[in-house]
Amino acid sequence: MHKRISQTGQATRNDWAENTSKGGGFAAKGQRGPLELMYSRRFAPFFWTQFMGAFNDNVFKNALMLLIAFTASRQLGASSDVIINLAAGLFILPFFLFSATAGQIADKMEKSLLIRRIKMLEIAIMAVAGLAFYTGSTVLLLGLLFLMGSQSAFFGPVKYSIMPEHLKSEEIVGGNALVEMGTFIAILLGTLCGGVWIQLPNGTQTIGFVLVGVALIGWWASHKIPPTVVHSPNLTVRWNLVCETFRTIGHARRQRSVFQSILGISWFWLLGAAYLTQLPNFTKTVLMGDESVVTLLLTLFSIGVGIGSILCERLSDKKVELGLVPLGSLGLSLFGMDLFWACRLPQSQELLSLTRFLAVSGSWRVMMDVVMIGVFGGLYIVPLFAMIQTRTRPKERARMIAANNIVNALFMVLASVAGAVLIGVAGVSIPVFFLLLALANTAVGLYICWLVPEFAMRFLVWAITHTLYRFRHRDLDRIPETGPAVLVCNHVSYMDALLIIGACRRPVRFVIYEPIYRLFLLNFVFRAARAIPIASHRTNPKGLKNAFDEIAKALEKGEVVCIFPEGQLTRDGSLGIFKRGIERIVARNPVPVVPMALKGLWGSFFSHKNGHAMACLPRRFWSRVELVAGFPIDPVNVTANGLRERVLKLWHVNPKLKKEGAR
Repeated sequence: MHKRISQTGQATRNDWAENTSKGGGFAAKGQRGPLELMYSRRFAPFFWTQFMGAFNDNVFKNALMLLIAFTASRQLGASSDVIINLAAGLFILPFFLFSATAGQIADKMEKSLLIRRIKMLEIAIMAVAGLAFYTGSTVLLLGLLFLMGSQSAFFGPVKYSIMPEHLKSEEIVGGNALVEMGTFIAILLGTLCGGVWIQLPNGTQTIGFVLVGVALIGWWASHKIPPTVVHSPNLTVRWNLVCETFRTIGHARRQRSVFQSILGISWFWLLGAAYLTQLPNFTKTVLMGDESVVTLLLTLFSIGVGIGSILCERLSDKKVELGLVPLGSLGLSLFGMDLFWACRLPQSQELLSLTRFLAVSGSWRVMMDVVMIGVFGGLYIVPLFAMIQTRTRPKERARMIAANNIVNALFMVLASVAGAVLIGVAGVSIPVFFLLLALANTAVGLYICWLVPEFAMRFLVWAITHTLYRFRHRDLDRIPETGPAVLVCNHVSYMDALLIIGACRRPVRFVIYEPIYRLFLLNFVFRAARAIPIASHRTNPKGLKNAFDEIAKALEKGEVVCIFPEGQLTRDGSLGIFKRGIERIVARNPVPVVPMALKGLWGSFFSHKNGHAMACLPRRFWSRVELVAGFPIDPVNVTANGLRERVLKLWHVNPKLKKEGAR
């Protein structure tokens, strides 16, 4: 943990020197694509461990469901529908019972060792499951399904809490993207293979050997996972399952942004469960397709989630970009609504095979809707998982993941209840049910953005920086990853702060001239980003003092503060004189200062090149803009004039930017 900045300058300088000398405070250079992680021991063994576990779960569940559907009802004297719903409940019940305890154990123990023990439990369960399949003991298989759910409940908190232990901050989003993609592919393959293998002549024996073999592969892969730091070795595990479940959820609720992310993730699983549960009947009764069409749509949905997850890493520029959450929610609603209109295909007197379905007018639109629901689902869920991982303390991260699993399970149960009530009791058609899901998703998305303005603010910033400009940045890894710092930058346009917000991995608090702070629309962004309005000494001396007090408080908390030392937008495109407020800041809080320069914004609609900014119609679109950071400066060497010289050197405009800026 980074030491809290003390009130003495010497202590702060020691912290800063230690950070820079060891390289601990700065992200590594040479950022790579997420697929590079698949060659790294820090990630690949864990990925294949969880992939094999998800695959095995679904082979087991689907083989059991088919066995129940065709033979078990005669053994147990109950309808297959009752037994299938009982089986689903037995698998999800452990997430309610054991997730809180699992989270405590995961925070207390070394995580790679815990994973190996959980995988050994899986081997034992699958060995007994192979015997149960061979003998056809449905009662034993149902009991084992409960144990499989229990094993998954204990693995869940470790699964997401271990990634931040091994991945760099710029790899967190990519790691989550690969895990989500892998999980959905494993679910798809497990579902398909379980259904095919159980129907082979010696299907029950085949399933038994596969389950044990895959469990052994996962156990072998788990031995390659590097060890982790134990953050809470003295944690006392409480075994009261009910009390700890409520305690875990209550603890998560105290961290508002994290709990809102948990609700957002749980809402996605509600949508996913609702869509996938109704998909077979939707295909059979609405699209008039056979089992091969169901398989196609499941495959397309899984591929869509995989594409969206990887695309999320690309669009977020390797940082936790919450702006993609509203974008994902919007896409889920739009394509969910379109699915309602697209599914009105020409009716057939018999179920259509895959080739005949593809030839039907409108079938490709349905398939596109299914793919895009998956794509936007990936964009929606990956940043939320990354947010939970990065905004929770390491010593309690697994318990936050456990709270997420509990709420996920609750929402999935609600999805089943909603489907049963609306479709089974109220008589709502499946297309109308899908429309209601899309409308409800719109309402939930708006509610979350109202409840947590940061989501809407980040979406607005992301949209602006990815539509108005061709924006790139360099050397932002020079900003300390932890601890306090002050960023100083030239001030060219009203978009400066938004561009910096969109580029920096860490949250940044801006010191904004009060008239700009109160501008329409920008005021919403600045308030959501907790910007600090500042006034001049002449107009509001008390407001000036309050601003410096707020800056000091932010730095004492270890936050990053950005100021524009010129105090106003440039009127002629040149770099103005830096005011000495920066010297006053570092005298009170000796923290590293990072110079930065924005290039290519002079002459844009939001600059003063043609008179007052925003006074005429825009003349430039898709402008090439760049943000570059310099090396951190020791606070003892900070002067206003010296900082101006450093920013001026960074501000050397390359020919392309200079040519575009002169238009």
